[in-house]
Amino acid sequence: MKEYKLTFEAVPEECWGYSLYHILSPADWDKVRKDAYRRAGYKCRICGAKGRLEAHEKWSYDEKERLQKLEDVLALCHNCHEVKHISRAYLVGRGTDAAEHFMRVNGCSQAEFHAALEKMNEEYAARNKIEGWVTDITWLKGKFGIN
Repeated sequence: MKEYKLTFEAVPEECWGYSLYHILSPADWDKVRKDAYRRAGYKCRICGAKGRLEAHEKWSYDEKERLQKLEDVLALCHNCHEVKHISRAYLVGRGTDAAEHFMRVNGCSQAEFHAALEKMNEEYAARNKIEGWVTDITWLKGKFGIN
């Protein structure tokens, strides 16, 4: 399978709602997201777009250990952030726009888009069979001293 610059996220349903936005104080969340924007030079880390940015949490998943680990917080434009959460984009009626952005940024065909989406759906289904995920946010402790 081709490697893409812009990819989808396969967050297991059990981990939904553990967004830093929901678990940090507003002041701490502001520190984290503003640091992401600064590190990205105030442009999207994926496509380079300038303008309004959104903070995206980059998680890794260890299925064997049932571990969801925070790796970084990235500054993304709305379009790239929407692709990261492609299922939500389809739910709110923006799936076609997100698909087009994925293909444009990655320089790929519609068939390649569908193959990548199918792979993500397989990962998502496999992760949803696992129960008891543990969330690790030690990245925040090292970078910001946030528990």
